[in-house]
Amino acid sequence: MTAQPNANTFPFSLDRPASKQEADNFCSALSGTMEALLSVIEMETDLVRAGKLKEAGELQPDKARLIHEYTRGMMAAKEHAVALGNLSSAATQALRRQHSEFQPVLRINLAVLSTARDVANNLVSTVAKAAGAKNASAPTTYGRDGAAPSGPQSARGIAVNQAL
Repeated sequence: MTAQPNANTFPFSLDRPASKQEADNFCSALSGTMEALLSVIEMETDLVRAGKLKEAGELQPDKARLIHEYTRGMMAAKEHAVALGNLSSAATQALRRQHSEFQPVLRINLAVLSTARDVANNLVSTVAKAAGAKNASAPTTYGRDGAAPSGPQSARGIAVNQAL
């Protein structure tokens, strides 16, 4: 059983808004969460493009927290869409507009992360193939003179170009 986060940790109330002020506060807080998440995502994208993967990885805790808040906020917004629309239609429309502008930035981030992952996988695969090719030339059966193979050979090491 996993522990559920305390509802008080969200910057907005998950309860159905009962007044215009509550609806405005919810939309404003969710908008702030989206702006903070967008900022972290843009920083991550820039860092990955620059090859600074360690620095990009350090953004993960904040990104995970903001994604959780954003997702939970959007679920609450969908759940209370009628009340939000009736109580604060302007703030609700602004939130919808911000959400639709947010989607292309997420797609770019996902594409950059996917490319970085593919490059890393390709590098590891290439190194593994090169290391395996050196050992593949060693005989694994008896030779022409009937001598047994010399046994398994240990890895001779690999070189890593850290300038990449």
